[in-house]
Amino acid sequence: MLGFTSHEEVEVGMKINTLGIPLAVVALLVLGGCSTQTVVTLQNGTQYLTKDMPKTKTKDGFYEFEDISGAKVKVRADEVATVREED
Repeated sequence: MLGFTSHEEVEVGMKINTLGIPLAVVALLVLGGCSTQTVVTLQNGTQYLTKDMPKTKTKDGFYEFEDISGAKVKVRADEVATVREED
């Protein structure tokens, strides 16, 4: 024990629960908002729907991303026509 009486421990626990639950909900909403689905369209018309904005062009000239099915995709930058957020 930290020198609290049982009544004080209950009050501290209630304060943590009172503040902790709303803060956890807010954190989940904020983290959920971080994920922005993106459509990557290639020059040939192929479209990929991604979970997040793809990494910008790498040193070797590729875009790398994960599509919504979880597949890792690597595409040459010159094959990409557009990268836009999903409406």
